[in-house]
Amino acid sequence: MSSDFGLFVSTDISKCTGCKACEMACFQTHNTKRNRVGKTVGTINVPVTPKLYVMVIETASMPIQCKHCENSPCQSVCKQKAISRIKGQVIVDEARCIGCKDCLVSCPFGAITLLPYFTNGKQVLQSNGAGGKVAASKCDLCFEEVTGPVCVRICPNQALHLIDANAERKQRNIATAEALAPINISAPVKKV
Repeated sequence: MSSDFGLFVSTDISKCTGCKACEMACFQTHNTKRNRVGKTVGTINVPVTPKLYVMVIETASMPIQCKHCENSPCQSVCKQKAISRIKGQVIVDEARCIGCKDCLVSCPFGAITLLPYFTNGKQVLQSNGAGGKVAASKCDLCFEEVTGPVCVRICPNQALHLIDANAERKQRNIATAEALAPINISAPVKKV
């Protein structure tokens, strides 16, 4: 069993206000090249389709996004092999996806949705030419961005954090060892 865990984004719900800045930044980042979306409203000629969704309920708000599970149930059920793991991130190849919904149903977090698939500002047709194609969509940790997930960088309240579970575990191991270091565990136990 591997001890290396993938990265994921965590939300501090006490700081999230539901402003949806992460949604807009996600959409813009993922559509700059594919659909030539710029940074102003006038450049948007496709539906706004982020790879995460902010849920606002009575008691809290937070983005729902992929946790990049080590066992990746979405990847396991994808018969088209449209979902793969690249450097720890679970990635959907939207061009290969046929919209069967198996991954959507298998995701324990509800982080996958089916969205219209656009390229160059036009919806791609289904392979049989009957209607517009839909494809699975989910957070990919902005794997093509050198600076990492845009949602983490853009959040005005610093509610989002990129978590490296392996690094977190190692830091906690060190902190525990340092806290216990003054205790001499090799000292003989006195009998009473």
